[in-house]
Amino acid sequence: MPENKKYTKEEMLQIKGDMPVEGFKEFWQSQYASARAWKTNYTVEGELWSPEKDCRIYKLRFTSIDGFSIGMWLARPAVSTGGTLLAHGYGNPAVPPTTSSPGRTVVMPCVRGLGLSQCKEIPWQLGAHAGYGFEAPENYVITGGVRDLWIALTIMIDMFPDTADNILCSGSSLGGAMGAMCIPWDDRIHYGELTVPTLGGRIVLNYPCAPDSPGENRRRKALADESGMRIIDFCNAAAAARFISVPTLIIPALSDPVVPPPGQFAIANSIPEKYRIMKIRDVGHGPGSEADKLLEQELQELRKTLFVSRNR
Repeated sequence: MPENKKYTKEEMLQIKGDMPVEGFKEFWQSQYASARAWKTNYTVEGELWSPEKDCRIYKLRFTSIDGFSIGMWLARPAVSTGGTLLAHGYGNPAVPPTTSSPGRTVVMPCVRGLGLSQCKEIPWQLGAHAGYGFEAPENYVITGGVRDLWIALTIMIDMFPDTADNILCSGSSLGGAMGAMCIPWDDRIHYGELTVPTLGGRIVLNYPCAPDSPGENRRRKALADESGMRIIDFCNAAAAARFISVPTLIIPALSDPVVPPPGQFAIANSIPEKYRIMKIRDVGHGPGSEADKLLEQELQELRKTLFVSRNR
């Protein structure tokens, strides 16, 4: 495929995501099984100031499967209509999520090495972070981040069992990719929302990113040797999306200075049509167009009706 090939909208909608490589399904099922079997010991470190008077925000910490200490936030409205497992992007979050009342209980674990989960071992510089553990899929920092999402969901349900009947997994950018890899294997999740997701498989290798960016560091490492290509193949949100079996709102962008749109559409088009609810932005990772502003109003109304059913 030519490097940096330009696609029309119609061509984007025809992009085929990668097929799962041999062992892909078994790999992710084993990651999920290990996260569910993990004896989750967590600590509520304290309650934080909340900008919403009817929302309480907690700071928590747990030790993950491989010994990393993971920090996370949990926002609990006075009246909760369900739970949201929120996967964040490379914004290196410094503030907790909030929620209105009535609204959803939100849990957001910080990706290992970033935010509340910064540590000695993993670089917090974003380009270097994206290359940590690149020697094997099970050691890759993003694989560990997906395991941490499943553990965080266990903790939210343990603290607030009423959330279990209505769970949404939501993520944008890196969080969108992690969500795509998280949703298919966890039958506790009832819905998904994935916005401008990364890690769209081999197609993104044709699109150089900004120097020292997460995407470019992954691209260089993948092209350098076959072990790097294994990361692309196993941490592949497009391949994972083929296994999604819950209603999923997917929002790719036609142009994006950070995440190559062909990779976004490879993920979107891979979600089985039965479960795919696609809305398309003009611009990702930047100021939106006037049409994008109108789309966000449409999405706000759509979320009110889409994420309410109590049945999987």
